[in-house]
Amino acid sequence: MDRSSSARRESDQKDLGSQKPPVTKEPSFAHALFPILALLAIIGYGLILRPHLWHKPAFPLEIVFILAAIVAVAELTWLGFRWDMIQQSIVQKIARAMPAFMILLSIGLIIGSWMVSGTIPMLVYYGLKTIHPNYIYLLAFWIPIVFSTLTGTSWGSAGSIGIVLIGIAGAMGAHMGITAGAIVGGAYFGDKLSPLSDTTNMAALATDVDLFDHIHSMLYTTLPSAILASVLYWILGFIYPPAILTADIGEVEPFLRALETMFHFNILLLLPPIIVLVGSLQRKPTVPTLAVSMLSAAGLALLLQDFTMADVLQSMYKGFRVEMATWMPEVPERVVTLVNRGGLYALVEAVIIALTVFMFIGAIDLIDAMPRVVNRVFRFARSRAGTILSTLAAAALTNSLTSNQYATSFIVGDAFKHRYDDLGIPRKVLSRSLEDTGTMLESLVPWHPSAVFMVMTLGIPFQDYWHWQFLSLINFIIAPTLAVLGIGCFYANSLQTTENAK
Repeated sequence: MDRSSSARRESDQKDLGSQKPPVTKEPSFAHALFPILALLAIIGYGLILRPHLWHKPAFPLEIVFILAAIVAVAELTWLGFRWDMIQQSIVQKIARAMPAFMILLSIGLIIGSWMVSGTIPMLVYYGLKTIHPNYIYLLAFWIPIVFSTLTGTSWGSAGSIGIVLIGIAGAMGAHMGITAGAIVGGAYFGDKLSPLSDTTNMAALATDVDLFDHIHSMLYTTLPSAILASVLYWILGFIYPPAILTADIGEVEPFLRALETMFHFNILLLLPPIIVLVGSLQRKPTVPTLAVSMLSAAGLALLLQDFTMADVLQSMYKGFRVEMATWMPEVPERVVTLVNRGGLYALVEAVIIALTVFMFIGAIDLIDAMPRVVNRVFRFARSRAGTILSTLAAAALTNSLTSNQYATSFIVGDAFKHRYDDLGIPRKVLSRSLEDTGTMLESLVPWHPSAVFMVMTLGIPFQDYWHWQFLSLINFIIAPTLAVLGIGCFYANSLQTTENAK
């Protein structure tokens, strides 16, 4: 075992309350690689071969990671690790993920409260009246770009303005997969480039790069990707026009009348989203900010709408239902699709999937599996282009398997930063590469908590939206192309960058 891995393991063991584990076998590289290969094998069989080759039901993601965790625990037990140590490692990993779980549950509460208050229906109503159907996909990309850049959160953008846009698209009869892909891509633009984004700050911190140098470097890959994605979404507005362009425009009128009858619209209903926006801009803690927004929406529902206290509580608990509007004898199907959502339990499946992922990751952390595999697999890179390409591949592999961009930034950043110094590559190229295939990959890996969140929040299956998420897909082409051509790699500034890093 290498010295850095031993040091990390020693530190973890101290956290677990033990100076030295009673292992009977010293973990080797093969031991670190085995649980990762086991996970890949289970994914290949359960998620690829069964549904696509043998036409059988795919394994649920929860089962995939539970099986992988069982394999990892079995190996650790064979190596001599006690169950209490393995359990503590898993618990510590889950504990570090608790803020993300709290946000997941809070988003469900937000959606339910914004729905019963009339905030989301009002924004959908006026959006339908003002947005030209041909530009729905383009706006579904641009609006989350603005929101996520101002707030620094992809989840918050998709869970708030994304819900409004998906509702508008559904009412228009637009292609829902394209709309969802555009929303997710726009949400990740700000998650990558905003100085308020946690992943942006983490990538800069992990590589000892100034935050705004890191953002400047990412412009070389992200802006061209966003421009090309915008052109494609604009074209798609004419190739896949919403149904209200090809049918009678009057078809949307029953939808609008139903919303007007079910809710009372008032400018005060803008207060809940404004609270989220202002809280994000002022860097207030996320969960308390969401809680204030939720409480304000609940208060507005009681003040402005005709729903009872029981209805408001039910909306936050298990989601809004059209049956609460007892004064409406009939509700158009599109309205039902729009408003029947939200609630604390809406994202429970996403939380459970994330829990199983961290069970697996927490177990293999005991033998530093991911850092050791990344260091060994990508040590062949010697040229500048080869090193950058290896970084892109390592970031993609690490985030796919750990479902954690924080871990990816530190694991891959630590593995490569001194190699960048030796080859005269500025570290801001390293920090950029961590996000080009790390942050940008999250919504395209079906078992990643971010992808699960998008599916649960927007209500669009993964297989329907992933190939329309142009921002990330184009970025995956541009980033390695720039590495091979040496464009945007700042080699002329390499000496100064290396000195600053030191």
